[in-house]
Amino acid sequence: MNSPADDNRVKEPAGGGGGVVSGPRYGSRMAVRTKSAKDRPSYRCTDCGWTTAKWLGRCPECQAWGTVEEYGAPAVRTTAAGRVSTAALPIGQVDGRQATARPTGVDELDRVLGGGLVPGAVVLLAGEPGVGKSTLLLDVAAKAASAEHPTLYVTAEESASQVRMRADRINALHDHLYLAAETDLSAVLGHLDAVKPSLLVLDSVQTVASPEIDGAPGGMAQVREVAGALIRASKERGMSTILVGHVTKDGAIAGPRLLEHLVDVVLSFEGDRHARLRLVRGVKNRYGATDEVGCFELHDEGITGLADPSGLFLTRRDAPVPGTCLTVTLEGRRPLVAEVQALTVDSQIPSPRRTTSGLETSRVSMMLAVLEQRGRITALSKRDIYSATVGGVKLSEPAADLAIALALASAASDTPLPKNLVAIGEVGLAGEVRRVTGVQRRLAEAHRLGFTHALVPSDPGKVPAGMKVTEVADMGEALRVLPRGRQGGSVAAPRKERADGPQGDETRR
Repeated sequence: MNSPADDNRVKEPAGGGGGVVSGPRYGSRMAVRTKSAKDRPSYRCTDCGWTTAKWLGRCPECQAWGTVEEYGAPAVRTTAAGRVSTAALPIGQVDGRQATARPTGVDELDRVLGGGLVPGAVVLLAGEPGVGKSTLLLDVAAKAASAEHPTLYVTAEESASQVRMRADRINALHDHLYLAAETDLSAVLGHLDAVKPSLLVLDSVQTVASPEIDGAPGGMAQVREVAGALIRASKERGMSTILVGHVTKDGAIAGPRLLEHLVDVVLSFEGDRHARLRLVRGVKNRYGATDEVGCFELHDEGITGLADPSGLFLTRRDAPVPGTCLTVTLEGRRPLVAEVQALTVDSQIPSPRRTTSGLETSRVSMMLAVLEQRGRITALSKRDIYSATVGGVKLSEPAADLAIALALASAASDTPLPKNLVAIGEVGLAGEVRRVTGVQRRLAEAHRLGFTHALVPSDPGKVPAGMKVTEVADMGEALRVLPRGRQGGSVAAPRKERADGPQGDETRR
């Protein structure tokens, strides 16, 4: 019978002497094997940072394809405690004046940033190619420049002469706005020492590379090194920095997700390149709220902020037209009045067309089903239906359901809705009209623009003085606002009307 000690021994192969290898020799072999394993390369996902010992085509963490790349395994080190740079203070004794924002001169951007740029803050602005990122930031750089606060604009995608031509076109010239065309990180840091700017604009972070790091520009290691170096420079100098970032074909910010964690503010620049409207939406903001939206209009002379953008989404006409309905959508905390249009024609094919622009196809299909089943409108099933918004605005929130349904019903009956009417509410599959958030803010915006009648869900709260508000519980009551058109005659009154006076009292039913 073998002893337990004999079980732990390893025999040498035949021809090697026939002896038994002792425990220490076995342990030394394991030590060599472990050391070689440490030297093996590992693999990391460039999107989420998940690591693995072997290559995979798809990251199991974020489910992205083709993002797992090889990188050298770092040596394991331990960090000993060292001297602190500044002593820890009670939070009440920390000076908060150092985080005071300085306005950029562009009111709509300051709205999203929370008042302006904070010294030492790093902002990442991402958007699709051609949406107007460089135009906006060149205008911001020119307006923020002054003798006390010089601005440095570094372009890594264009030449200096190309940027100068754009500056002439949008009138973005200033004596204290400095321009440099560099793709090397060390050269960018050298410009910081020479200019000593209060604001740095880098266009873009994916096209700048460090010579000390292996890899092509835009790779995970390069983006992390460039962003880390500029963040350290910003914090040390008290310099605000705006980095331009690329996006993927899905609209997400390109590069490692680590970049979004490192910066202080992440802004998304959105807009259809065929429309004039551009939106700057806050995704992350350490210095303010993330539910603010800045509205801009892009034109031949540059880009300008829109303090009142509702006019872009409306069609001014003297008489109402069938198939149109107005609603009030919320972009962040900002209410915007938008117009929904629908058109129905006789179909020439067995499967009628369903075409949408600016609206979600699934929600339009749901409203068609509700109108056919709950509203008893059967003329829609065999007709081609086209629905769209005006001005390039995209309506995705459920509060536009009631306006979509009324526009479709108006187009099917070829009868216009009453003039100066807005519809707000979510429509369920049972035909009920549900409450939505911010009804009072929506009604206040509609009243400010001159609308006098509104269809809303039950219990809207205090409504503006002089505005008639009709509460509807289901689609049957909402469809009563449609005249009988060619059949003539009046329509039964809705369930409940409110016309509030200056005190907000209900004075009429």
